[in-house]
Amino acid sequence: MNNSSQNIMDEFKNVADNVSVKASRKLKVGIIGTGWIADAHVLELKKMDDVEITCLADLVPGKAEKFAKKWGLDGVKCYLSHKELLDNEELDAVSVTTYNTTHAECSVYAMEKGVHVLCEKPMSVTLKEAIAMHETAKKTGKILSIGFQPRMDPNMKKVKEIVESGVLGKIYYIQTGGGRRSGIPTPFGTSFIDKNTAGIGAMGDIGCYSLDMVLNAIGYPKPLTVTGYKSDFFGKDPATYPTHPEYADIFGVEDFAAGFIRLEGGIVLDFRIAWAMHLDTPGDTIIMGTKGSLRIPSTECWNGSIGGPMKIYSKMAGSEVVTEIPMLKPTPKGNFYEKIRSFLDAVITGGKAPVPSEQIVINQAIIDGIVESARLGQEIKVELPEL
Repeated sequence: MNNSSQNIMDEFKNVADNVSVKASRKLKVGIIGTGWIADAHVLELKKMDDVEITCLADLVPGKAEKFAKKWGLDGVKCYLSHKELLDNEELDAVSVTTYNTTHAECSVYAMEKGVHVLCEKPMSVTLKEAIAMHETAKKTGKILSIGFQPRMDPNMKKVKEIVESGVLGKIYYIQTGGGRRSGIPTPFGTSFIDKNTAGIGAMGDIGCYSLDMVLNAIGYPKPLTVTGYKSDFFGKDPATYPTHPEYADIFGVEDFAAGFIRLEGGIVLDFRIAWAMHLDTPGDTIIMGTKGSLRIPSTECWNGSIGGPMKIYSKMAGSEVVTEIPMLKPTPKGNFYEKIRSFLDAVITGGKAPVPSEQIVINQAIIDGIVESARLGQEIKVELPEL
């Protein structure tokens, strides 16, 4: 490594691990929705000695009770709806881990009842729902954080640090996305592929993460226009499900989507995401700037981090150079733990949401824009209120 490259490296020293705070009493937490992602929430919450899970809700009779028994949650109260739970319990916070199509109604009702909300991704299905969630948070003063655990990964934080350092200059073009060669998520049933429960497919499952990685790095500028495309060739093929060919008839969302988005500040975002494709990856993430460009290796299946060491391409003293950024170690307790802990720390201290809704509304606006543009077969303008 030459001296110029070392100078760049010196700008990106690792930061200290986050330090959690402790509540003066046990926080009372409820979980709305006891599907498979709720398992991950309980697993991490049980590690926190200042948290008590007091109640569960699930619309399927007996499901919440079975979930409580599985996790040894003795004494928790179980309900058949989010409204019944929130009407009868005094809570500090809830995890909303329901179907995508019910994220908005559960989150809005909880905040109106005076409860802080950690809502799993995607924030919602439509832009209208996302705006309603954000406006409710502002009106009630409750914390609304969205479940983007990749934000907690040191390598993801490094992406933002690199951009904010100015070493890339003015950002003008971004390519991002990724996905799976074969990975339509049906091991847990059809909730991810049924239009009535999922609302959106690959974009809501993993595409929102990819968008957040780059949008967070550049400060979440608003989208101005979107040209979108989506397809369902693999999802609609019975051969995709050897043991459940009937899933092809249920499949009602996209298994691939792409968008060309013009952002404020003269930035163009080229996005694509897949649950299934005849490729290992649709490409690495690339952030191009007037002083340098950053390449972020893709992963085989989105795992919350990056696929290898990042590289900065630039010129030094008239020579073209490539600076490799060594990968950082993962957070000791894991990204999912830090996602929940940072939210609860904000509840304790009265701080800000670690993944604020005003940002993820923009994320949702892009997804919503791709859906609408694909439906109309033309570019559309994105209309956003002041956030």
